[in-house]
Amino acid sequence: MAETTYALLQGNEACVEGGIAAGMRFFSGYPITPSTEIAEGSATRLPQVGGKFIQMEDEIGGIAAAIGASVAGVKSMTATSGPGFSLKQENLGYAALAEIPLVVVDVQRSGPSTGLPTSPSQGDVMQARWGCHGDHPVIAIAPASVQDTYDQTIRAFNLAEKYRTPVILLMDEIVGHMREGICLHPAAEIIHRDNRMVDGKPYAVAPGETVPHCPPFGTGTRYNITGLLHDDDGFPTGSSDLSFMLCSRLMKKVEENLDDILEYEEDIPEGTEIAILCYGGTTRAVEEAVAQARAQGIPAGMFRPVTVWPFPEEAFKALSKKVRHIVVAEHNYGQILLEAQRIAGGNCTLSHIGKVDGTTITPSEIVRHLKEVM
Repeated sequence: MAETTYALLQGNEACVEGGIAAGMRFFSGYPITPSTEIAEGSATRLPQVGGKFIQMEDEIGGIAAAIGASVAGVKSMTATSGPGFSLKQENLGYAALAEIPLVVVDVQRSGPSTGLPTSPSQGDVMQARWGCHGDHPVIAIAPASVQDTYDQTIRAFNLAEKYRTPVILLMDEIVGHMREGICLHPAAEIIHRDNRMVDGKPYAVAPGETVPHCPPFGTGTRYNITGLLHDDDGFPTGSSDLSFMLCSRLMKKVEENLDDILEYEEDIPEGTEIAILCYGGTTRAVEEAVAQARAQGIPAGMFRPVTVWPFPEEAFKALSKKVRHIVVAEHNYGQILLEAQRIAGGNCTLSHIGKVDGTTITPSEIVRHLKEVM
């Protein structure tokens, strides 16, 4: 068993270490700020553990190669930012439909287009959910610190393997370039995909299950993989019944396992009147703002979805019934605010504090906003 060590790392470097701890042995991608350290770190570290790194010709090739490695049974990851995440959407949808485990890291930066390459943003949140055409399952995780990045990268690989789906690690420039001392502990649990086919069919599922057991290519079983709606043998189908069954199963394997997939944190003491919803790179500022607000007599609390998609609806709805007001703090024009308004449904009032100018939201700005809405 690997030993626990301690290191001073960037969030991007911690992502690489977390991937390796989870069993990642292949990385393909294309360098793009502010995610480039993930590619650089993978190029250095993977050969040391018997893995492979390859720089592709572009972002599309980066995710395509990672998909190919995963189909061959190797835990694989690719990383990007901004424009590169847009280019990866078609293959993200392909991996979701073909049920190929994969971790896709998006270290968000200001946009649109090439935007501000070295500045923080959380403008890809809705793209992570709806970037691909068609209904499809999405798991997206937003780490808030360097240690959290290490831990959540391990968790992302475990979820990808368990549910045979791409998992998006939705980082941002703040977390990616933050440097902290962290504990590189062995993974408490490492999940490997189940490759034992059901009834000799790659996409068949056992009774009561929603995840197939496709064997890796190169292990003696030949089968078809397609981006078309398909039958249990992997061949395209025009049957409306089979199409409905496949699309429903893809959604159910996430929707019926929320207890396993969802993770969130909340600091809502008795008597809290105003809560701040935050995620990813805004979390540190919100934690400090809550401490300052309480010191000034403002009954403030914090709610942080770690799993951004699917959103922890029931927990947030319960929160909206406890407090008078919720502030959504995020580095965009209000993408999660829309989701929060939908879920709260009039249980409390909501407001938004956001930035899109390349600077970060500060604790003092949050406290000032709290005083305005009190």
